Amino acid sequence: MSSQPNRLIRENSPYLRQHAFNPVDWYPWSDEAFARARELDRPIFLSIGYSTCHWCHVMAKESFMDQEVANLLNRAFISVKVDREERPDLDSIYMEVCQRMTGRGGWPLTVIMTPKRRPFFAATYIPRQSRYGIQGLLELLPAVESLWRTRRSDLLNTADQILSALSSRQRQESKEMGMEVLERAYLDLAARFDWQSGGFGGSPKFPSAHNLLFLLRWWDRSSQPDALEMVTITLQAMREGGIFDQVGGGFHRYSTDAGWNVPHFEKMLYDQALLSIAYLEAAAATGQPEYASVAAEIFRFVRRELRSAQGPFFSALDADSEGEEGRYYLWTSQQIRSALGDDAPLFYRVFSLESDLGDGTGRAVLRMRGTWDDLASSLGWDEGRLRERVDNWRQILWKVRESRVRPARDEKILTDGNGLMIAALARGSMILEGADAELALADALSAADYLLSLSTLVHSTGSGGIAFLDDYAFLIWGLIELYWASFDDRYLRSAEGLAQKMLASLKDPDGGLFFSPDQPDLLVRQKEFHDGAIPSGNAVAAYDLLCLAHILGRPDLDERAQSIFIDASGQVSKSPAAFVGLLSALDFALGPAQQVAITGLPDEPGFQAIRQALFRAFLPRKAVVGAGSELADWTVGLKMLDGRATAYVCAGNTCSLPTTDPVHMMRLLGIPRDSSP
Repeated sequence: MSSQPNRLIRENSPYLRQHAFNPVDWYPWSDEAFARARELDRPIFLSIGYSTCHWCHVMAKESFMDQEVANLLNRAFISVKVDREERPDLDSIYMEVCQRMTGRGGWPLTVIMTPKRRPFFAATYIPRQSRYGIQGLLELLPAVESLWRTRRSDLLNTADQILSALSSRQRQESKEMGMEVLERAYLDLAARFDWQSGGFGGSPKFPSAHNLLFLLRWWDRSSQPDALEMVTITLQAMREGGIFDQVGGGFHRYSTDAGWNVPHFEKMLYDQALLSIAYLEAAAATGQPEYASVAAEIFRFVRRELRSAQGPFFSALDADSEGEEGRYYLWTSQQIRSALGDDAPLFYRVFSLESDLGDGTGRAVLRMRGTWDDLASSLGWDEGRLRERVDNWRQILWKVRESRVRPARDEKILTDGNGLMIAALARGSMILEGADAELALADALSAADYLLSLSTLVHSTGSGGIAFLDDYAFLIWGLIELYWASFDDRYLRSAEGLAQKMLASLKDPDGGLFFSPDQPDLLVRQKEFHDGAIPSGNAVAAYDLLCLAHILGRPDLDERAQSIFIDASGQVSKSPAAFVGLLSALDFALGPAQQVAITGLPDEPGFQAIRQALFRAFLPRKAVVGAGSELADWTVGLKMLDGRATAYVCAGNTCSLPTTDPVHMMRLLGIPRDSSP
């Protein structure tokens, strides 16, 4: 480690500052770095990662803190560090480069390029020394240095080929998409489903909440029971597994095995948000409150460990503490017995420590042995008594765990992740009960009000800069959900305003939305439709535009959503299951959409009863508006019946007579009373 900091010490990003005392002469992504590369006639060594990435820490400790590696980089390269969470536009471009060149991607992402930003080499983690067939930095860097001097034309030819491939991505043959592509996506997911443990594929296994949200919509449309069963099996298995923090709540990033036993331990805000929504929608679809209770557990974790004093949420918790992944979360049998005393034998009837890491320490990950109902039955208890005892155990173990060194927290406030969390909390406030519902709404309002108070929308609130498609789309979604939770026109007005700005800055005249505004430092301007760890910005934007079109009576917004579907259709037709976020929005577009206007005051019991019925049922193609809003002029003139809150229901192209009875309203929407949660 160097005693003198490099340029990264002046950056706002926690990830960049982690590298400020490396002996590597790092630059942030900047005109200065590329000007220096041109001046010295050196290639750029670009390293992209993020602060809670375990393998980023490994590569940093192994190589970037090593003087021998640093000497090679400082002698022949201009080294540039990028935080992918601050510059997702750069990360997306160079990740595609890596995937095209190597067939795989991930972080840390390593790219070597010309001073004109044209890449000719890409990889993910690179060890310090060659091993297991992977060339190490000590061998790679001198080889590239030699090629740059003696065979530069070969490297430039490679760079030209890559740039040509990126720049010539033509839109596939486009057409309107219909029900057939939804069914193909369902069949693709069903073919990969793990009927034993839930989820899709083998190991590593990711939660992929957007897959579950799509399956719920296909179940609702097709009445295919397997679609719903895939969702419930997965959600139950994840809640019981080690991927869920059985002591502190919240979900880890992914499971290293197919059974959800041993996780990769980082915790991301966006995972908490999307999984909360999946559990809430499962509660609405099945009528089983146990799923909603998992969302409440997630919210308590997020409130305790990720909420900032100003209201919005931090982005992540690290996987590592004391230089070791998962150390904070692991337990030995002796530690459990010491903490719980005579209760330990009972504890082991509810939880297991079977997922030993194989490191000789006996430390393992906690997981539940079954469902709450099955465990209560096996003990001869009612479920309430069991939950009370488990809560007591958790409090004891939490106090023990808090004596350990906590994982670092990435305290960036990212608009996209906060938008998702606002959407989840607002949805939760309409499905949960009591204090859980009140706190969820308060948290959503606080985060939204903070973001809306800023002078302009930016991706990372501490770094200035610009906003990307995900920031617009995810925050608009959150504001729509918050409007439904509060019926405060401020949030609907803000959602409409952001939608207009999103279209103005990101719209492609040929269809779809670019990920970022046009910027001089981008190799290409990308437009993405496929899902990654989260649904694509175009997918959520299409849903937003459809919602606003129905709420506001704006057919022009519907047309913009349709342009996204048409522009994406060529890609989607090749592999529908890679685009289920977009197909969930398409499900809404295919309809029949359901519009409900409610007259009355939101605080009145009748109004609340109507809203509760609407949002505790699973109605994924609904758009709800408070009648009389100046933003929705089609509702002006709708009156209350007999001075009571009244619902005006339209489904497809047909409207029904207004009603003051929530039960009758739900029948008009196709929900029999006995199937409504």
